[in-house]
Amino acid sequence: MKDAVQLGEDWSLDHDGTGIPARVPGCVHTDLLAADLIPDPFLGTNEHEVEWVGRRSWTYTRPLDATQSAHERADLVFDGIDTAARITLDGQSLARTRNMHRSYRFDVTGRSGELRVEFASAYEEAAAIRELTGERPNVYPAPSQYIRKMACSFGWDWGPTVVTAGLWRPVRIERWSTARLAKVRPLVTVDGTTGRVELRVDLERTERGSGRPLTARASVAGVETHVSVEGDAATLALDVPDVHLWWPRGYGEQPLYDVELTLLDDTGTAELDTWQHRIGFRTVEIDQSADDHGTGFTFVVNGVRVFVRGINWIPDDVLPSRVTPERYRTRLTQAAEANVDLVRIWGGGIYEDDAFYDVCDELGLMVWQDFPFACSAYPEEQPLRGEVEAEARENVVRLMPHPSLVLWNGNNENLWGFREWGWEDELAGNSWGEGYYLGLLPRVVAELDPTRAYTAGSPWSGSWDHHPNDPEHGTFHSWEVWNRLDYTEYRNEVPRFVAEFGWQAPPAVTTLRRTLPGERLAPDSPGMLHHQKAEDGNGKLQRGLERHFAAPEGDFDRWHYLTQVVQARAVATGIEHWRANWPRCAGTVVWQLNDCWPVSSWSAVDGDGRLKPLHHELRRVYADRLLSLQPAVGEPELVLSNLGATPWTTTVTLRLMRADGTMAGQTRLRATAGARQVTRVPVPRSLAPAPDSAKEFLVADADGLRALHFPVRDKEFGYPEPRFTVVTETVGGDPDTVDVVVTAQTLVRDLLLQPDRVAPQARADRGLVTLLPGERARIRLTGARGAGANAVRAALFCVEPA
Repeated sequence: MKDAVQLGEDWSLDHDGTGIPARVPGCVHTDLLAADLIPDPFLGTNEHEVEWVGRRSWTYTRPLDATQSAHERADLVFDGIDTAARITLDGQSLARTRNMHRSYRFDVTGRSGELRVEFASAYEEAAAIRELTGERPNVYPAPSQYIRKMACSFGWDWGPTVVTAGLWRPVRIERWSTARLAKVRPLVTVDGTTGRVELRVDLERTERGSGRPLTARASVAGVETHVSVEGDAATLALDVPDVHLWWPRGYGEQPLYDVELTLLDDTGTAELDTWQHRIGFRTVEIDQSADDHGTGFTFVVNGVRVFVRGINWIPDDVLPSRVTPERYRTRLTQAAEANVDLVRIWGGGIYEDDAFYDVCDELGLMVWQDFPFACSAYPEEQPLRGEVEAEARENVVRLMPHPSLVLWNGNNENLWGFREWGWEDELAGNSWGEGYYLGLLPRVVAELDPTRAYTAGSPWSGSWDHHPNDPEHGTFHSWEVWNRLDYTEYRNEVPRFVAEFGWQAPPAVTTLRRTLPGERLAPDSPGMLHHQKAEDGNGKLQRGLERHFAAPEGDFDRWHYLTQVVQARAVATGIEHWRANWPRCAGTVVWQLNDCWPVSSWSAVDGDGRLKPLHHELRRVYADRLLSLQPAVGEPELVLSNLGATPWTTTVTLRLMRADGTMAGQTRLRATAGARQVTRVPVPRSLAPAPDSAKEFLVADADGLRALHFPVRDKEFGYPEPRFTVVTETVGGDPDTVDVVVTAQTLVRDLLLQPDRVAPQARADRGLVTLLPGERARIRLTGARGAGANAVRAALFCVEPA
């Protein structure tokens, strides 16, 4: 049987002629941090202090002995090398690498000596390739298009410039005899209640194993089969009766089946190699048929049309070797708790570790996987073209067992960039990636993983017959609103599928205090500005705030609260509107779930893992049942959006309220939204506030859900001075858990408890809540041992009169 020995220890990193201990997986930055040789690049403006690390060469060494073994063959396997490296053993060259997204295997049988991995600066490698291919345009002043490396290492509009190098995934010695399983491709399909698994197997043989008859044996769910293998390839097919389908969360369960494949010697008894994976049976199609509104883009899972409740994912750390399976589970569980059912892995990052997809399989989170191309024109000449094909082939095969993986996507915004951003003239006929997105990559997917859909890019209208970012055709990125307009402008379009949109807000106050030690926090303080990477990011934050609220001059806490309110409202406004237009609009993928460091950004979870109010708002607007009030010509409309599998019949209480808390009118409406359907109900004219009223607003309540309609913006509305009482109650004798009970004496709009202000690790179970006079809200606070009413009250914010 093949055996493997991990090579995580005994590495040394050369630092100016002195060896320092190194850990694998890891990178230069993590080793220098552990040796206290560089400051934490996440703190203050230390990013500038570590810039030199990415601009010089580095060498890792360790002893290696592959001479003693009962096996015929010893392979040195690197699961990930970041990025341009020369590898030698005992002074003899093994290979040169130039791709972070690939693994590498070298025959080192009978060899020993010093193993050296010499890394060139990624900047130097990119410059050398640029000399070969010529210049190509890029949205950012970085050379990411010339090197197969995580593009956001070079900085992004939410990320620092921390250009890594190192052995970022495990290294091991594998010893084996006769033959090994070199590649296993499981093609998983389902017809009715019968699942089919076809295992396409490629073998590698030793010289003595060449031509020997072997046996491959496979099993799944009690079904077994075996084949005799005389060459280097075989196919095993298993038909599994009465399978249970894998569903996205909210649509059903996520049953997973263990597939086991064993390679046996010519006696049929001795095991040479094994392969195990969990699979799920489901069908996924993307309906891109034309209709009266243009060209659709609707996910159809097991025959059910799905309104996608998605979130975009970026690398969870700019030093990706630090992201553990436990961290993946924490972050993806946060997505699931927000009622997310799809995670898009964005093209400026990486193909994530298998642990990421394992969690998605378990939680029912569909995965939309970008190939790693983003916001740049990519040369198609060698050596890049060969690297692109090699990485695509490897990662398609690696990831295809996962039932959560539902879509391959060629790139992020490059087709749009070619047509919209002046690239076409600048390129003057030079290659820019189109051959990858419309040629190479779809061919690779069709050959290796024909059970899954492929789309050329995001955004993409389906062909060059339409603008790549045409809202009426295919996928659409909505960034004009954040960049230039008020968030209410989301209501002016009904795209077929919104693959990116979002609004910024700063991270939690405790995150900022940790990140900016000793700094007096202000929107324009040095550290705050350094941790705002978007072009005119603070200006856009301020303009978004001032369109709705009076600017809180000199009051950082108030500014912080209001920008978080605006972020939550902005995203909710878009999703409520687009859900109201299902099935014409078939999904939203919010930018973004997470951060790779502490920063003001579009995230719902900040760089320290704390939830922004947006996270709670996503849980509301992504729930199966959503109640909203949508502005319309004439009177507002009440919208019941039901993504559940059963009809939703309810009684809605509609109230016309005055700012002083008195009621001007009320009615009850009986309404039904069918399974996965939307129902619109006109608001009775007698209850509709005047379009310019600063004293009246509309409230709809049903089944514990609430929708609000204020006819004017907050700074124009006649809010009373908010008055409310606060009481804390210990829960079940647990000093770490308290209920915060807030009772309103007046209208209290968008009440928010910021839990980290009570205790750094505290967490609240709800975000923004609006109370009418006499109403009570109960907020559960965990991780806040001994929190009293005074500390809690200091952490409560709400909208105040202008």
